[in-house]
Amino acid sequence: MNLTPLAERFVLHFGEMGSRWGVNRTVGQIYALLYISGKPLCADEIGETLAFSRSNVGIGIKELQAWRLVKLVHLPGDRRDFFEPPKDVWDIFRVLMEERRRREIEPTLSMLREALLERPDSEADQIAQDRMREMHGLIELTTGWLDEVQRLSPETVIRLMQLGAKVQKVLEFADKLKFGGRDGGEA
Repeated sequence: MNLTPLAERFVLHFGEMGSRWGVNRTVGQIYALLYISGKPLCADEIGETLAFSRSNVGIGIKELQAWRLVKLVHLPGDRRDFFEPPKDVWDIFRVLMEERRRREIEPTLSMLREALLERPDSEADQIAQDRMREMHGLIELTTGWLDEVQRLSPETVIRLMQLGAKVQKVLEFADKLKFGGRDGGEA
């Protein structure tokens, strides 16, 4: 399978971005190839197209499976293992958010919870704990919001995103209705 210049540029870019996202270049390129191929590919096709060894492809596929970004499929009449990413871009986004949360956010929240249960031994510890409490609150608020957003349909999320700063105007209008025209409920 030969890549077109456009496809090659996409695959190379994902390889470069992979290291910034916490995966190596090979994993990024394998994912990009699977994503744009439009059909399941076997390890041999992936290795041949990207000029990767079979072992590098195998390691990359295992990493992508651990992230739940590719799944194993079998094609009728072919004994080889084929791989494909989720078909819906919103499913990919949800999986990435869930995996990032599991791998990065949950351990941080656990550490913060433990640290906030300790009794501060000094003023410096009290200041540090106050800052950690702020961070914990923000992360909890953000993850709670993300949980709510993930329950929405993709169409609703798109509409919400398209609102952008208009959301602020809606909230201001809602406050005016709630508080009878007074600004923010202040007397």
